[in-house]
Amino acid sequence: MAGEDAPRCFGAADPLYRAYHDDEWGRPVRDERGLFERISLEAFQSGLSWLTILRKREAFRAAFVRFDPEAVAAFGEDDVARLMADAGIVRNRLKVEATINNARATLGLRDAGTSLPEVVWAHRPPPRPAPASFADVPALTPESTALAKALKRHGFRFVGPTTAYASMQACGLVNDHLVDCVARAATEAAQAMP
Repeated sequence: MAGEDAPRCFGAADPLYRAYHDDEWGRPVRDERGLFERISLEAFQSGLSWLTILRKREAFRAAFVRFDPEAVAAFGEDDVARLMADAGIVRNRLKVEATINNARATLGLRDAGTSLPEVVWAHRPPPRPAPASFADVPALTPESTALAKALKRHGFRFVGPTTAYASMQACGLVNDHLVDCVARAATEAAQAMP
């Protein structure tokens, strides 16, 4: 991890946020569970700050069985009630129910002969120049719009184009670290690996 004073796009003031920025954001996530977790957390983040979600991440992992799609897909009404009483997570019934639904949709992809990683990574856009500022970073793209439509077609909920783009950023489909950011080169190198 780079020093505290190194130039960063975000997160420099908080150690947890800084570690997420330096070591995770933009790094490729290619496994089903990892993608399911990131998509779920991005949906919970909608309308909130990412730092709020990051601080609750371990509680989310505990509440959602480390985002094991098979375990979450088996949740019923008792689990929804348990989650709605869990002060460690964001208690939004629509988002809780969407996460359970999306676990079932993830299993549905398997049954259809594909996978969540295949669907997500099929929407990776071509590389573009490093942004100079966040004014150069889009909130959504044609690829994120297409990904959101594909996920919805497969039964996913709470995955609009903006949430899909945030997931693409978090999972390394794009590298939106700013041009002078300490993490840009390492993220680029990680994204270039097969």
